[in-house]
Amino acid sequence: MTQTDLCYLTIREASTLLKRRELSPVELTRAFLQRIDALDGTLHAYITVLAEPALATARTAEAELLRGDYRGPLHGIPIALKDLYDTKDIRTTASSRVFAQRVPSADATTTARLAAAGSILLGKLAMHEFALGGPDPTCGFPVARNPWNLDHIPGGSSSGSGAAVAAGLCMGSLGSCTGGSIRGPAAYCSMVGLKPTYGRVSRYGVVPLSWSLDHCGPMTWTVEDTALMLQAIAGPDPKDPTSSQAPVPDYSAALIDDIKGLTIGVPRHFFWADDPRIDQESLRVVDRAVQALADLGAQVVEVTVPTLQYCGAAQPAIMLSEAFAYHQRLLRSQPAAFGDMVRARFRTGGLMSSADYVQAQRVRNVLKRDFATVLQQVDVVVSPTMSSPAPAFAGLDTMSTARRPSFTGPYNLTGMPAISIPCGFTAAGLPVGLQIAGKPFDEPTVLRVAYTYQQYARVFEQRPPV
Repeated sequence: MTQTDLCYLTIREASTLLKRRELSPVELTRAFLQRIDALDGTLHAYITVLAEPALATARTAEAELLRGDYRGPLHGIPIALKDLYDTKDIRTTASSRVFAQRVPSADATTTARLAAAGSILLGKLAMHEFALGGPDPTCGFPVARNPWNLDHIPGGSSSGSGAAVAAGLCMGSLGSCTGGSIRGPAAYCSMVGLKPTYGRVSRYGVVPLSWSLDHCGPMTWTVEDTALMLQAIAGPDPKDPTSSQAPVPDYSAALIDDIKGLTIGVPRHFFWADDPRIDQESLRVVDRAVQALADLGAQVVEVTVPTLQYCGAAQPAIMLSEAFAYHQRLLRSQPAAFGDMVRARFRTGGLMSSADYVQAQRVRNVLKRDFATVLQQVDVVVSPTMSSPAPAFAGLDTMSTARRPSFTGPYNLTGMPAISIPCGFTAAGLPVGLQIAGKPFDEPTVLRVAYTYQQYARVFEQRPPV
């Protein structure tokens, strides 16, 4: 196989070859390191590349596989982590000068679980500073670019994760999601990103943005690979008091290419609203995907979630209030170390009153009840992932308050599982994502619908021109 062939294998494909000893973890890791060396000077997906440690781990994995000590489907698989997941003795910056020299003394729970599964850590990935907002060159770190079109953003805040997975610079990554930071880059980079149910995956050792909205989840090229990564990181954690004790099912068993008998809800009143900020071409691409779900045997019905109209006010109020609470000491002691956009937005959180925060939480509770009512009638809810394709860097105003409506934020408020999968491209060749959300802890049904559509549409067979 060529270097490109190796780096474009899915986790499932590579895992099969590794288990059969038809592929060496060392050979696979070297291919990725060579590709990073060749392409990342343009993409800027990595903050830190761990070449020697990765090769050392690969040699260990190779010896284990030769002995027959197989740990599972992630054994020998090269991955990378968004640079807010703590890694013992490895710099973890959150893409901020504030944490530029921060070296954790312990791994995040998710980091440790992926290592225990036998994965190989290639490095730490670029992100928007402290997981907030859009790309800001004043943060002190390079800004990742979209491999489908270098003039466009890859989405955020898990920008490096989106760029690296799409360009074949790692086989999978973990992103974090407070208002759409897993699903946004997945949509903009034509890959798969899953925000699990709140509490499904431990957040211990992950630099927080907003305690009650933050989620951790996998970003991969296919739905199968997402299921494999979720399996490794899901489950209760005594170090995270918000982690759930709910049993962890076999996520790969949910990958059934059949949605006959399922009912799919479509809230057109919000996601297809008559709003000039919503891109009509993207809606047409998603409409074709929704029709495909009906053709594949699902019953598609329109549903109404009245509180969705208030999410654009409630989600930022909660996020910025909680972010200010975490960062206020550092904002006072070293304000110049923050990037311009993040400093301004965090300070906005300090201007919000307790009444603002409480009212936003009240909206959140009503939204949960509204979705619970809808989910008594349907199995999943589908929509566009984003209200537009990836914007270009030129003319992008990250300081502006006139933003497009968030199609991802509602599911951070509710804590429901939600996935973005590729469903096509605009005429300009920019990816469009389909979002599928489900009942709390019903990731299996969400994965089943995503897998069925993936196998039908096969958008994953198209790789970016880079």
